[in-house]
Amino acid sequence: AAAAAEMATSESVHIVDTDEGDVDDGAANSEDAITVIDHRTGKSYTIPILNGHYIDATALGRVGEAGCAACEPLQLYDPGYMNTAIAKSRVSFIDGLEGILTYRGYRIEDLCEHSSFLEVAFLLIYGVLPTKTEFEQWSDRITRHTYLHSNLTEHMKTFRYDAHPMSMLISSMSALSSFYPEANPALQGT
Repeated sequence: AAAAAEMATSESVHIVDTDEGDVDDGAANSEDAITVIDHRTGKSYTIPILNGHYIDATALGRVGEAGCAACEPLQLYDPGYMNTAIAKSRVSFIDGLEGILTYRGYRIEDLCEHSSFLEVAFLLIYGVLPTKTEFEQWSDRITRHTYLHSNLTEHMKTFRYDAHPMSMLISSMSALSSFYPEANPALQGT
């Protein structure tokens, strides 16, 4: 073809001017891609499909032409996030339609029935359920770090009886940093 396929700002999106009959055989015929034709500009965009069923939403922002009032780049609109994958996670999986929630491959129902809070916390951080020895060390470590300074306890008692719990939590977390400034890099003055 006379004009070669030009690349958009991302190397993963191929732009082909369909008016000139150009075809990007490598990308357009790929089974792991979709082709979007922008009838406003006459250009065809090939967008790769990731992991079998995702596309990068930012690729749609390359469909169109900046500065052209009638053919501005596209933006994705998904009311209620009904078809938006927020993130790919090795920690959790959610399928709302099937009622599935897993953490590190374990169904939430099984974790609730057979594991303690500390076991699940260990699972989320380290990726596996703890052995008996690991759990004992983990429990001991957590226990040693659960004590609050008595002045912080007094601070928490100064809230009105009807104060909102979230306001109390936010204020107490801020006050906590004044008791242990070495744990907060923002307070180091660097």
